[in-house]
Amino acid sequence: MLALDDYPSLALFARVVHHRSFSAAAREAGIAKSAVSRRVARLEQTLGVPLLRRSTRALSVTDEGLRVYEHCATLVAAASLAQEATAAAGGGVRGVLRVNAPVTFAQMFLARAIASFLRRFPEVEVHLSADDRMVDVIEGGFEVVVRIGRLADSALTARKLATDRLVVCASPAYLAERGVPVSPEELVRHECLHYGLVPRAAEWRFRGSSGVLSIPTTGRLVSSDGTTLREAAVAGAGLVVLPSFMVARDVNEGRLTLVLEGARRAAIGIYAVTASRAHLPPRARAFIDFLAKYFGRADWMTTAGSR
Repeated sequence: MLALDDYPSLALFARVVHHRSFSAAAREAGIAKSAVSRRVARLEQTLGVPLLRRSTRALSVTDEGLRVYEHCATLVAAASLAQEATAAAGGGVRGVLRVNAPVTFAQMFLARAIASFLRRFPEVEVHLSADDRMVDVIEGGFEVVVRIGRLADSALTARKLATDRLVVCASPAYLAERGVPVSPEELVRHECLHYGLVPRAAEWRFRGSSGVLSIPTTGRLVSSDGTTLREAAVAGAGLVVLPSFMVARDVNEGRLTLVLEGARRAAIGIYAVTASRAHLPPRARAFIDFLAKYFGRADWMTTAGSR
């Protein structure tokens, strides 16, 4: 039978399963990895079943471990709700806030916004992970996910922080050498850099006189990182399609030149996405309100970011 002293071990086990890592769970708990391993091993001994399969390369959960984890996760969630209820009753904004955002946006703008947020709310700790691939808000354990683009219909709750648009640009040196395209059809004669996480047909799509026009572009550089494509474009590697926020300062300072401005007008949104509005903890609500004000400024693209 489990004693009250075993409850912290259940919580640690839940975090190990969540992170798929003893090290990550130890960092989150603020204790040594060896201490976490001992607590989980003692829990396995008490329950009389193996909870985890350990190897030098991977950590996996046994069938018994999954069943125990379901109860552990409920226990941890209940404790978290109790803490949030106490914080809400006292009007406090505190605790660990888990945030996910696209890499370039996090580096250029969100990091500075978070720094300002932390100065205002000294009892909040932000854990920010940056990833250009779509993440699951719930499965990933995030309270706030920043997404850029058009959102598909879902049960998630989204608040628009700002509106941006996709632009086409290249360096002045490239345009001087290869010419300035005046229509989308001319792009077939140019080096068109490709963002590897989306199809080319969707990336190089324009509004034509008869509707949507997808240009069969080619280019010798493909990358899944937007910053890499921006730097390559600045260096003269070719034309690139990027959100305006990524290149606004480059354009203002003459490193890049916008082209085909009349052919692509589609707006994209920058959103703060949460699993639920009803059970949003005070720290997440305060963070989203802060971001909405921070990115509500008309000049945020040219004053908040940096190269």
